Amino acid sequence: MRTVRLTAETKRNLLNDLLKRSPNNYVQYEETVNRIIADVRANGDSALFSYTRQLDRCSLDKNSVRVTEEEIRHAYDRVDAGFVEVMKKSAANIRRFHEKQLRNSWFDIRPDGTILGMRFSPIAMAGVYAPGGKAAYPSSVLMNVIPAKVAGVGRVILCTPPGPDGNVNAGTLVAAHIGGVDEIYKAGGAQAIAAMAFGTESIPKVDKITGPGNIFVALAKKACFGYVGIDSIAGPSEILVIADETANPRYVAADLLSQAEHDELASAILITTSEKLAEEVSAQVDVFLEKLSRKEILRASLEHYGYILLAQSLDDAVEAANDIASEHLEILTKDPFSVMTRIRNAGAIFLGEYSSEPLGDYYAGPNHVLPTNGTARFFSPLNVDDFVKKSSVISYSREALKKAHEDIECFAVNEGLTAHANSIRVRFAQEEGEQS
Repeated sequence: MRTVRLTAETKRNLLNDLLKRSPNNYVQYEETVNRIIADVRANGDSALFSYTRQLDRCSLDKNSVRVTEEEIRHAYDRVDAGFVEVMKKSAANIRRFHEKQLRNSWFDIRPDGTILGMRFSPIAMAGVYAPGGKAAYPSSVLMNVIPAKVAGVGRVILCTPPGPDGNVNAGTLVAAHIGGVDEIYKAGGAQAIAAMAFGTESIPKVDKITGPGNIFVALAKKACFGYVGIDSIAGPSEILVIADETANPRYVAADLLSQAEHDELASAILITTSEKLAEEVSAQVDVFLEKLSRKEILRASLEHYGYILLAQSLDDAVEAANDIASEHLEILTKDPFSVMTRIRNAGAIFLGEYSSEPLGDYYAGPNHVLPTNGTARFFSPLNVDDFVKKSSVISYSREALKKAHEDIECFAVNEGLTAHANSIRVRFAQEEGEQS
């Protein structure tokens, strides 16, 4: 891996390089995506099935687009029984973690008859997208479906592309069933996002769409935002490791490669105060590369977006980490908890040498749908709140409004909104001998 000194200039160059991976930069695909969305919006099932034939080489109709209970049962037969049990354990951990996020409606009742509050209610319907083929990730199905069900969403549907034979990835079906999905549809790509955003004769319109996908899926979610809610416009995966001289170079190298193998645009960065560790990690990366299966992807990822940054101090390392705002941040230092208190921007934080990033991907319970491309500065991991609406509740008695009505009218008049002022004034006009 390339090793460079951490300076203001190298950090600026690194941030510029990382931002090039954002889906916002792939404008050459937007015309195609927008055309697909418009077609599905106007023509419903007809357009959806046409794109399925063209892109997935699979012929479907309204009778075959929905996955049947028999297909789900058959999927269990095609998935290793041991893996099914692991998925169930993972699902239990995810559910337990997200149940801690639930919040209750609250009301503040005052003696003068004022009632103020916040009412929490789940969205009515959520749509989850799950990639197919080689990019099928049952873990992502669990991570998207379970928070929605914990939030109380009454109907959760899932769209995932079929193969040419009409079958859906078995692991995806099993994970969806374990997670509690209500309906599964054989639809992929931008056309699936459009179907969930606007509805077709077969696929219902949802209130929010979550889940990963390729660039066409990401751009479709971006284009449909506003008609429906979305989780985020996710970019390629990324990991940043802060390590000092106490870190195990084999662990650091292994963890960097765990994200670099996702795709050629994935980013893997080590920031360390130790030149010795930097050298050892770089050497260990080369050793692992010879043993791992996705060599070409790993090499391309590291060549373009892999860095070892040598920092003069741990303070400099922390500052750089906050600027990069990585999706995954591992802290492998003598006192990782102390360093963690100074981290402001990160999707998920992993502390200590036995908290490797795949622990969060698959098993621990916190959500692995995380902000990428620096958006951890203002976005959070997918959570129960993403499937909950909040409504303000306001109730004033006559006594309470009487005390405040002149102030409210003053505000309205000074904004030039006399009908606003009149709406308050009319309630006291007769009492005060005024005309409205």
